[in-house]
Amino acid sequence: MGNHFEITVVGDDEQWANEKIEIGVKEIQRIEKLLTTYAEDSETNLINTNAGISPVKVSEEIILLIERALRISNITQGAFDISYGSVDKSLWNFDTSMTSLPSREIAKQSVRLINYKNIIIDKEASTVFLKQKGMRIGFGGIGKGYAAEQAKNVMRAAGVENGVVNASGDLTTWGLMPDGNKWTIGIVHPEMASSVFSYMNVSGLSVATSGNYEKYIMIDGVKYSHTINPKTGLPVTGIKSVTIVSTNAEVADAMATPVMIMGIEAGLNMINQINDIEAIVIDDNNTLYATKNIKLTT
Repeated sequence: MGNHFEITVVGDDEQWANEKIEIGVKEIQRIEKLLTTYAEDSETNLINTNAGISPVKVSEEIILLIERALRISNITQGAFDISYGSVDKSLWNFDTSMTSLPSREIAKQSVRLINYKNIIIDKEASTVFLKQKGMRIGFGGIGKGYAAEQAKNVMRAAGVENGVVNASGDLTTWGLMPDGNKWTIGIVHPEMASSVFSYMNVSGLSVATSGNYEKYIMIDGVKYSHTINPKTGLPVTGIKSVTIVSTNAEVADAMATPVMIMGIEAGLNMINQINDIEAIVIDDNNTLYATKNIKLTT
């Protein structure tokens, strides 16, 4: 999935721990084959290839994942949308070559096919159909969280009582560290990726961060994130990073980007209305905002 996974297992026997880690690795590899768009025969690619043509029979696992993704799209009013793969990739090139933003009209045209309401699920037939030709779905906004959650679940079922699955900084924890304390999780500084802005001690929780500190462009002194608003086709501004804390890694992964797109007030208001999820937002002025139940140590 284009992400680096790290798995930590607490155990007294190294061989036992490595065997359990291998169970997690195999689960991540299985999900990679299911969700990838780089293999022509993956279920995701078959859905995309038949966009506007015919429904595609897929596994129940894909049906359920898409259903959950569509529920998040509804909650976020389309700020999260797995049909983002339909965006015209030629419009954006987040390297030093971009010197100006496209017009609003051109940008909006580039996202014309992004519409989660055009993803049609038939549970009885176990099919998925994209209504318009050229539409594409992708699980980049939810896939690594799903993989981390599933890897945790299979390892716990195999007897692992304490561990961490870290998917390129989005991670899920359970149990305790070897010293009996909760896991210490650092939140990356939005301007210094190698530095920690603050930290939390957690167990049984998942943490995911979306930020503009890794991939962005500077135009006329303004930093534009690689995160594109699916409604306007333009990159988001004003927020440096959003960190989501949830009981589920899939949810944490999926909710980080929508808060960034919705903005501080609307995003935090939405999170405050949902159980078992919290958010930490850092704006362009390094001001920190958090939902009601967050307590940070700096």
